[in-house]
Amino acid sequence: QVQLVESGGGLVQAGGSLRRSCAASALTFNGNTMGWFRQAPGKEREFVAAMSWVGRVTHYANSVKGRFTVSRDSAKNTVSLQMNSLKPEDTAVYYCATNKRAIISTRQDEYDYWGQGTQVTVSS
Repeated sequence: QVQLVESGGGLVQAGGSLRRSCAASALTFNGNTMGWFRQAPGKEREFVAAMSWVGRVTHYANSVKGRFTVSRDSAKNTVSLQMNSLKPEDTAVYYCATNKRAIISTRQDEYDYWGQGTQVTVSS
């Protein structure tokens, strides 16, 4: 059974940094696209960032561009989201997701597997 296990997250002050990681079991990310989404209280889940495993092409939401960075560790079969210069409006539950497509998508319905989600809270 495919599982995406997330780690990292937590509470940080505005301007601080956090690192989220996502590890897969029973699945290799090779050839997939990895995505990060978030859902703030009372809001719809939204796209944050994505990376294609092949070619390491990345795409970011405008709201996080220049502050968040997606990276991968092939040896560990993990993908990470480095979040810098965090703002209170970044507070949300963050999810990693993956699909078997080589082309990046920002659409949630195009992702097949999801992590459990982890709370990130940024205090002002």
